Amino acid sequence: MKEHKRIILISLVTGALLMVLKFTAYFLTNSNFVLTDAAESIVNVVASAFAFYSIYLAALPRDENHPYGHGKVEFFSVFLEGSLIGIAGLIIILKSAYSFFYPEVIHDLLTGAIIIGATGIINGGLGYYMIRRGKALPSITIEADGRHLLTDTVTSTGLVIGLLLIYFTGILWLDSALSITVGLYILFTGYKLIRRSVAGLMDETDFGIVSDVVKVLGEQRRDEWIDIHNLRAQKYGNELHIDCHLTLPNYFDLNRVHEEVKLVDKMVNREAGITTEFFIHTDPCLPYCCHYCSMPNCPIRSEPKREEIEWTMDKVMRNKKHYEQ
Repeated sequence: MKEHKRIILISLVTGALLMVLKFTAYFLTNSNFVLTDAAESIVNVVASAFAFYSIYLAALPRDENHPYGHGKVEFFSVFLEGSLIGIAGLIIILKSAYSFFYPEVIHDLLTGAIIIGATGIINGGLGYYMIRRGKALPSITIEADGRHLLTDTVTSTGLVIGLLLIYFTGILWLDSALSITVGLYILFTGYKLIRRSVAGLMDETDFGIVSDVVKVLGEQRRDEWIDIHNLRAQKYGNELHIDCHLTLPNYFDLNRVHEEVKLVDKMVNREAGITTEFFIHTDPCLPYCCHYCSMPNCPIRSEPKREEIEWTMDKVMRNKKHYEQ
């Protein structure tokens, strides 16, 4: 978690410095468009501060009140960030619409454009870095904060274009038109972050991650693992919790069953790219399993193997043994 905290702290300090620069640009230009970008930078600082706190909470060990850890707080962080981005986008749209009817005198546009352009480049580089590290760690909070910064880069780009167009054409209403367009984009970005956070809080399946786990299980499947079914997954921060049923030969003793379960756990944690906690319920095989069982020299086989059943998302997530499908 040290790297998580370091990345968020860099984002927080950078956001605070860029906020000062953006408000400086506003005081120089008196542009409502610049003011909306400066106001949105406040969102960056607040969101980064809460993200830093959520990373701290997510790193706390499990306790009696939180037996699965504190990782879910990251989804609250993303929800707050998405909500703040959405509010900022709405404010930009409303203020820009207002300026259509009540335009203000603006000046020093080139200086303002240079300042805003510089802040946009810095946010873009930092945002790209945070998204890449957020996926690698993995941390939804860091990734969401990075996407927020990329959104701010788009805002700054639109702002620079608007300021330059106004400077060279003298058409004041372009300021409002472009800012409304950018505001709509920001609003949509906020919606996507909120949608993602709600999905996490509601334990919506992350099919990308589960698909990787199923692929690893299928590629390194042992003869002893007759089938896996009723697989369910929940994410808690950067950890994945999986419940599943594993069918094993019914003549295995308890020690052998325990060893097979450990092998599944170790293999997935080594190969799937995410820390995974397994809760595996073992089922004994039945005579109906023989036609797809690969177990060699089985003393209780009732019929030869005649079918190869590939483990797919659809098959392993059903609450049925493969012979029932």
